[in-house]
Amino acid sequence: MSQNDSDPNWSTAVRISTECRVAAEQFVTAAQNAADSAQVIETGPTGIVAYTPLVMITREGRTAFYGDPQPSVVRELVETLESGTLPTDGADAVVDHDPEATSLPMPDDGPLAVGLRTVLGPCGWIDPLGPDEWSFVSDDRTAAEATDAGLLGRGRGDTATDDPVADVWETAREADGEPVVVVNANEASTLPRSDDTLLDGAPMAVLDGLAAIADYVGAEDAVILLNEDDTALQDRLRRAVDAAAGSLPVVPQLVAGPDEFRAGEPTAAIEALEGADRIEPRLQPPSPAKYGLYGRPTVVHSPRTVAQVQRVIARTDSVDPDSSDPGTRIVTVTGDVADPATIELGSAASLDATREAVDLPNGFKMACVGGILGGITRDLDVAPTAQSLRAADLGTDGVVELFDDDRCAVATVGERARFAATENSGRCVPGREGTKQLAELLRDIYQGSFETDKIQELGRVMRRSSNCQIGAHAPRPVTTAIDEFEPEFRAHIDGHCPSGTCTEKL
Repeated sequence: MSQNDSDPNWSTAVRISTECRVAAEQFVTAAQNAADSAQVIETGPTGIVAYTPLVMITREGRTAFYGDPQPSVVRELVETLESGTLPTDGADAVVDHDPEATSLPMPDDGPLAVGLRTVLGPCGWIDPLGPDEWSFVSDDRTAAEATDAGLLGRGRGDTATDDPVADVWETAREADGEPVVVVNANEASTLPRSDDTLLDGAPMAVLDGLAAIADYVGAEDAVILLNEDDTALQDRLRRAVDAAAGSLPVVPQLVAGPDEFRAGEPTAAIEALEGADRIEPRLQPPSPAKYGLYGRPTVVHSPRTVAQVQRVIARTDSVDPDSSDPGTRIVTVTGDVADPATIELGSAASLDATREAVDLPNGFKMACVGGILGGITRDLDVAPTAQSLRAADLGTDGVVELFDDDRCAVATVGERARFAATENSGRCVPGREGTKQLAELLRDIYQGSFETDKIQELGRVMRRSSNCQIGAHAPRPVTTAIDEFEPEFRAHIDGHCPSGTCTEKL
């Protein structure tokens, strides 16, 4: 927390919300120089990049939001607050709320009004490095509530992706050896931002949930694996761990992993932690829960999963016990948008809400749901649950890319096929050779050959027999795009790109 030396006055506060990669000093300094009695709090991101930095001025249960103001304006706002008046002129929103609110109050409209702020609630509102602002549950509560709720794992870096976390936990508890818990936050792709938003904006939630899981499975050791290139987030987490150490029954070790897409797969993450020269996914069985890091029973979860566990423990009423996918889904909205956004959706919501969180200047043509190897669709009227997304042949990795009318479906999926051919580990034939064949079949379209049956059959073989996620998921963008845009594919056979993107190739 950044504050002046006067006595704290929580009825008046100035919150400066930025990402750890964005310098906040000039805004914090401007606020501090003008503040007398008001608290000045440097928070983490809200998830809405368009509102970075975001200045929130609070007085007696009322907050005015100002997105991306100049430092000189920040000083004027704080001076008005110190005079006894909440500044509202020119505010993006003004919200009345509980004076003791621990979650960011949601405006009635705009990107911050989209979805929920349950797990994301602390992000942008509380001091991410202030353990005194956090009510830890791991020292006196059990993670059994998460097993009773039927919580599913989230994200491609999780060993329980779209499956009950309880299954992994019980396997680790019953396996021989001393268990270890790994939070896998090593993501080389720039598309998903959800885990980074949580680690940056609410690291105490992740640390608290991690400690609760470790206690439940009987682990005395825990690790958070971060991307080696993201030094700003490493520093943030290091400071958070140091600040929270006295409040946690299990304190994790921080480790930096290679900046490789394939390393984000959970068993590949274990290989990276063991210092393997070649990072590739392990053959299973045995699962990591039976034989993982250095042969120990290992639970590997994403930060999203761990934060959901913490929320369930803290608020058992925050999940619907009758839901097939309890809790919420945190989704990054990106693509041809002015600024990406990270939002939180309940199981009864629709992915259509993602379009309300961003500015898509040139119209909407299609979306890729589920990360770089997600499914292509024109219809976003789909619930964000694992079951609904799988039924629609879409991915569950918490990313919705919105593409405008200038996008070519053929070129878009061609780029993803080439990505898979380059980034696969090479360990299995379907992943190594299948991705190459898929990319070649798409290149053939530009030469007048469109073999749909061959593409579909190749996709079936890859999905069923690939050892790695890249090989198994690589066909999905292609096959779903053909389902949605087959006339566009056939137009390319005749040397015509309807969007005009592929003129040089044709």
